[in-house]
Amino acid sequence: MKFLNEHFEACFIVPLMFLMSIIIFIQVVMRYVFHSSLTWSEELARYLFVWLVYFSVAYTAKRQAHIRIDAAINLYPKALRPWIEILSEIIVLIFSIFIAYTSITVFQKISASGQISPALHIPMQFVYAAPLVGFVLTAIRQVQCIMQKFREMHASKEVDET
Repeated sequence: MKFLNEHFEACFIVPLMFLMSIIIFIQVVMRYVFHSSLTWSEELARYLFVWLVYFSVAYTAKRQAHIRIDAAINLYPKALRPWIEILSEIIVLIFSIFIAYTSITVFQKISASGQISPALHIPMQFVYAAPLVGFVLTAIRQVQCIMQKFREMHASKEVDET
């Protein structure tokens, strides 16, 4: 479980990036060397990229590497900074839950429509599941991050008292 907790997103990000790179490379070779192109390669690369992006959002949340303005946090008194950081993590958590919730509606509509992709003929619900999966994972990672920040605050408080 520890390995899965630490590397879950990477288990998807690495193969997605690898496959996407190989497909794009093959397409470039086909186009410029053989003067022919594959009809499905650009579409598949695009869908792999979509999934890559949403897994990367969760990965950056896990690593606490999402965009924030540290200079703004440094404007607050030192005692207040951990609380401001927790507040920012809670805002990202709320945003993640909101996007995951709205993604359910989009996923259901696409599933009901029976829409398929033009070149690959795969159900589009697989593509539209990416934001749902990505932001559910992001919400989970944000909860872990918030809990970690509280543990760090508690540990630093105990160190300060001794």
